[in-house]
Amino acid sequence: ALEFYEKAHNIFEKALPPNHPSLATSYNNIGLAYNNMGDYSKALEFYEKAHKIKEKALPPNHPDLAISYNNIGQVYNNMGDYSKTLEFYEKAHQIFEKALPPNHPHLAISYSSIGKVYNNMGDYAKALEFYEKDLEITKKALPPNHPDLATSYNNIGQVYNNMGDYAKALEFYEKAFKIREKALPSNHPSLAISYSNIGQVYNNMGDYSRALEFYEKAHKIKEKALPPNHPHLSSSHLNFAACYERMGDYAAALKALQSAFQIQQKTFQEGNPAFAFIYSWFGRVYRSMDDYPRALEYFEKCLAINLKTLPERHPDQAITYSNIGNMHQLMGDYEKALSFHRKALNIQENVQGNPLECATIYTNLGETYREMKDYSAALTYFQKGLEIRQKKLPKNHPDLAVIYHNMAKLYLSTRQYSMAMKNVQQAIEIAQERLSSTHPHLLEYKETFEKIRKKI
Repeated sequence: ALEFYEKAHNIFEKALPPNHPSLATSYNNIGLAYNNMGDYSKALEFYEKAHKIKEKALPPNHPDLAISYNNIGQVYNNMGDYSKTLEFYEKAHQIFEKALPPNHPHLAISYSSIGKVYNNMGDYAKALEFYEKDLEITKKALPPNHPDLATSYNNIGQVYNNMGDYAKALEFYEKAFKIREKALPSNHPSLAISYSNIGQVYNNMGDYSRALEFYEKAHKIKEKALPPNHPHLSSSHLNFAACYERMGDYAAALKALQSAFQIQQKTFQEGNPAFAFIYSWFGRVYRSMDDYPRALEYFEKCLAINLKTLPERHPDQAITYSNIGNMHQLMGDYEKALSFHRKALNIQENVQGNPLECATIYTNLGETYREMKDYSAALTYFQKGLEIRQKKLPKNHPDLAVIYHNMAKLYLSTRQYSMAMKNVQQAIEIAQERLSSTHPHLLEYKETFEKIRKKI
């Protein structure tokens, strides 16, 4: 695509004056190609060239300028720079508000885009606020069974899923599904998306049989609707792998990952960012199998791709560094573990990304110090992680239970049994409310509870 866009651009440059609108369109097309290739600095360069032409050729509140701001914002979003993303999305939104009637679909899309950024930042209250504004306009502008209305419901469901409110997530995902079921053919890929989303909620709840049921419905649709090497089929296998990994069926998880990997090999060139994601999943499964050297090998493969394809301080790099740190911790090399966790923290503390990811790194550091028996440092990092999650998440979110459980184990190690009991009870209370009775986390918390009870 890039080759043909550049050929067209060379013709336009020779035939047109330097500020002609067609040149802006040409720059925009090249920017889009670079954005899709993951070359974000080049994408920004061409989107900004397009924008400069539009600024000179159009009045300041023209909707095409808003689209230009949106394109630049999208690149920053892909780079993980959410503050810059918001800056450009809000510029676009201000133009739309002045130029369009209050119930115009472009305004709804603009609210949705801003909502997505807040969702990525872990600010779920703000995400809901903007997604609900999108839904309000969409309901007025479109018929009740329009697929775009299903997308609005879907976005709200995703936020509730991230908030750990699985009942509300299912409610909105099912609303989206009912619309799609009426409006679309039975093998439409959007129906597969709905099934996958519902499956993800059940997976998070620990109801793995129901999760697999919905993942399989999604996969059957994709198999009929898509060519055999389509990337969406790869994501379908990844969903199976995630479910099997949590069930402890590691052979099935690895088989699903191999299926996903084979599709990616046929679809993408070596080194494509899609491989980083799948290498990370291989690492996760081998970690669950206690095969730490193999897990480390795959996390390092993931890092190698990230270093080549992502900006220097992209949040995804921080996640990979922390995964590698976890492996060194499990292998007993605590100094290496601390080194990688600190690399991760250096990125998270200097990028306006998702504070919840920063909380996870604090928790990982706390676990490393706990293993080193440096209980004071461990408690400091657990409390930092807890403070962020308490600010950002509902009080009964399962991720809070994880930290309460970590703190319970720490207090158990320091023989502060009453504090240990208090924290493990908080973890169990949350898990019993939000997770299935057979969820591995709940079973682990109960096991720790029994260890503490015997000490009291």
